[in-house]
Amino acid sequence: MIVDFLLPSVLFLIGVAVIFLHIRLEKKVGRILGGTQLQLKHVFLLVAGMGTMVTLLIFVPEQSLLILFFFAYSVILFLFTYLLVPKWYLAVVPPVLFILVFMYFWNIYLFNFFAILFGVSVSVYMGSLFNWKTTLGFVALLTIVDVIQVLFTGFMVASAQKVVELGLPVGVMLPMFPFTGGSTFLGLGDIFFFGLLGIQSLQKHGRRFGVAAMGIMAFIFFLFQTLMLNSDFQNFPATVFIISGWLTSLAARYTHSVLSFHNGQSS
Repeated sequence: MIVDFLLPSVLFLIGVAVIFLHIRLEKKVGRILGGTQLQLKHVFLLVAGMGTMVTLLIFVPEQSLLILFFFAYSVILFLFTYLLVPKWYLAVVPPVLFILVFMYFWNIYLFNFFAILFGVSVSVYMGSLFNWKTTLGFVALLTIVDVIQVLFTGFMVASAQKVVELGLPVGVMLPMFPFTGGSTFLGLGDIFFFGLLGIQSLQKHGRRFGVAAMGIMAFIFFLFQTLMLNSDFQNFPATVFIISGWLTSLAARYTHSVLSFHNGQSS
């Protein structure tokens, strides 16, 4: 049987890093964003835009893709660095460094490093724009779009392959461990999805549950991934794995609360 412990473990560590940075930087992010939060109509437009972008990427020329992603990555790195060190002349260094290493020193290690950095950065920034209600809407809509784009149209897989072939860090690409001879890939959208659910779990039920939810989501992800690796499925929406883990964590917390209540009543 083929199993892979590395990707679920890395996903869990990314989630813990997102929670830690969100706790440390939440107030700063709130001041920068002015306390703005998305409404359901904004969530619908966001998911529609993401789905449309995935489709359009297939038809965009390679040079245009490089310019588009360089701009997006530079903005993300600048904003995240400015969040940590609020001096603009220091915040411009990481974007410049990214472009230079991409052009002259790029390898799989830097690919994964920047992919994780981008995933964490977007999660910390965007996580503050959501509340529990809009998160539920976003989760439902994005999962539906992901299923359609992966299983039916195939646009998600085609666009990811095109961008990865250009070397752009749009996800983590890791060897399978302990199984050798294969690799796994998880996109930035899935990493953001994972981080957002962890942040909302933290905000709703506290730090302990936030970390526990990350652990449960990573474990359920491992179970689903193992099933996929030992089946005929080559591609399957990772959002389904992640949301299944999140719902499991919520169900476990609810069950624990009910049992605690009944035990308290009995005593």
